[in-house]
Amino acid sequence: MYYISGQVSDLMFTISLLRKRIKELESGEAMVAMQSHYKQALAAEIRRNHVLEKEKAHLYILLEKMQEKWFLTCDDLYQEILDVEKTHKAEIARMQEKIWEAERQRDAALDKAKERAQELYEVKVKLDEAEGKIKQLQARINKNHTNSSKPSSMDPNHPRIPNGREQTERKPGGQEGHEHHPRKRQEPTETHTIPVPEEFKDAFRYRPTGEYAVRQLVGVTITTFVKELRTPIFRDFFTGKIVHADFPAGFENDVNYDGSLKALAYLLNNDCNVSIDKTRCFLKDISEGKIDLSTGMICNLVKIFSEKTEEERNEIFLSLMAEPVLHADFTFHRIAGKQGAVIITASPNGKVMFQARKKKGNEGVKDSPVEAYAGTVVSDHEAAFVKRGSRHQECMSHARRYTIGSTENEPELEWNKRMKEWISKAVHYWKTVKDGGDYSVSVVDLLLAEYDAIIAKAQEEYDYVPPTKYYMEGYNLFVRMRDDKEDYVLFLRDPSVPPTNNLVERYARVVKRKDHQIITRRSQDYAEYYCDGLTMMYSIKSKGGSVFKEISKIFDR
Repeated sequence: MYYISGQVSDLMFTISLLRKRIKELESGEAMVAMQSHYKQALAAEIRRNHVLEKEKAHLYILLEKMQEKWFLTCDDLYQEILDVEKTHKAEIARMQEKIWEAERQRDAALDKAKERAQELYEVKVKLDEAEGKIKQLQARINKNHTNSSKPSSMDPNHPRIPNGREQTERKPGGQEGHEHHPRKRQEPTETHTIPVPEEFKDAFRYRPTGEYAVRQLVGVTITTFVKELRTPIFRDFFTGKIVHADFPAGFENDVNYDGSLKALAYLLNNDCNVSIDKTRCFLKDISEGKIDLSTGMICNLVKIFSEKTEEERNEIFLSLMAEPVLHADFTFHRIAGKQGAVIITASPNGKVMFQARKKKGNEGVKDSPVEAYAGTVVSDHEAAFVKRGSRHQECMSHARRYTIGSTENEPELEWNKRMKEWISKAVHYWKTVKDGGDYSVSVVDLLLAEYDAIIAKAQEEYDYVPPTKYYMEGYNLFVRMRDDKEDYVLFLRDPSVPPTNNLVERYARVVKRKDHQIITRRSQDYAEYYCDGLTMMYSIKSKGGSVFKEISKIFDR
C-alpha cells in the first residue's frame, strides 16, 4: 500500500515539471535562451576548431617527419635484417654443410660399422665353427674302447684294461683252500726208473713204500704217414688201353692229402690267422720238406669246407630262429679293397652264425636268422635290428660308453654322469639276480623311477643349453633313452634277457683279427666261405669236441 502511494507521488511531480517546461516553450523565452547559448557555443567551437586545425597542420608536419624517420628507420632495420638474414643464411648454409658432412661421415661410419659388424659376425661364426670342429675333432681323437663302440684292438697304445672284479688285498694266484688243478698227466710213451741212491739202501733206516714219485716230460713231434695203394696194371690186347682196378674215394690223384692235413692247414690259416704262405712254409718245415702244399690248395680249403657243411649250417640257422633271445650285430671287413659287412647272430647257449654281406642295414639282414625272428633281439641300436623281433633290448655297454663320451665332451652336464652310474647299478643288480639272487619288484621300481628322473634332468639341461651340431652323440643317446625307454630297461623287467651285446662283440673280434692279417679278402664268395667256416668252428667248440678231429672228419667225407 505504501509502495503504490509513493509511485503516485513521483508521477505527479514529473507531470508538474513537464507542464512547466511546456509553458516556457510556448512563451519563446526558452528558445531565445537556447539560441543565445547555441551561438556562444558555436563561436567557442569555431575557435577550438581553428586551434585544432593549427595543431592538426603541425601534427601533419610532425607526422611526415616521423614517417620519414620511420621509413629511414625501417630501411635501416630492413637492411640490418637483410644483413642478419644473410649472415644467418650463410651460417645456416655452413651449419647445413656441416650437418651434411656429419651425416655423410655418420653414414660412412655406419656403413663401416656395418661392414665391421658383418666381418665380426663372420669371424664369430667362423670362430664358433672352428671351436665346434675342434670339439668334434677332439671328440674323435678321444674316442677309444671306453667311450665309444670302437674296439680296443683299434687302440694299439691303450692302457691296461682293468677287470670288473672287486679289488682285494689278497696276493695273485691260488688262495688258501682253493682246489688244486695240476697239469694233466699223459700216458707215457717211454718209462725210465732213476737208480736208488746209496744212502737209501740202508735197510735199518729206509724201507720201500711200494709207491713211486713220478715226473713227466711232455713233448711233441710231427710225423707224416703215407698210405699207399697199389694195383696191377694191364694192357688190353684188343684196344691197347692201359687198365687197372678203381681206387677208392680219396685217391683221385697221384698224391692226395687226407682230412687231418687239410684240417691243420685250414685251422692255421682261418682260426690261427696264419697267412697262406706262412702256413705252407710251416707245414713244409715241420715235415722236413715232405709236405709242400700249394698256396692255391690252402686258399681253396675254405670253399671245400663250406660245401661240405651246408646241411649243418642249415640246422644252426633253424635252431637260432627258435631261440627265445637272439644277439645280433654287424661288423665291417674289406672285400676286394671295398668295405663289406658281416652279420653275426648268436644265442646265449653257444650257437652262432657268421654271414658275409655286401652292405649292412636291411639289405644285410636278408636271409639271416634275424630277418623273420619272433623273439627278443639284443643289439647295439642298429636300425635294421630294432624293428625285428617282438621285443628289443639295447646294449647297455654301448650306452655306458656313450655316457662316458658325453661326460668328456659335455662336462657341464650332470645327467650323463648320473646315467653312467645308473647303468652300472642296474647291470650289477641283473647279475645278482642271474647268479641266483632274489628278484625284487620294489627294487626294479626304484631303478625305473631313478631312470625317469635322470631323463627329466637331461631334458632340462638340453632345453637350457642346446647341443651343438659338432657333437650330438650325447643328445642322441638322451633322445633314444627318452623315446625308447622299454628298449633300455627290458633286462630289469625280464632277467632272462641279457643287458649287453658283448656275446657277438667277442665274435666280431674274430673277424677283425683276420682282417688285420689279410687286409682285404679277394671276393665276396671267399668272404662267404670264410664266414661259413667260422660258423662251423664255433659250433664244434660250443659242443666241447676236438675242433681238429671234427674238421678232419668233415674233410674226409
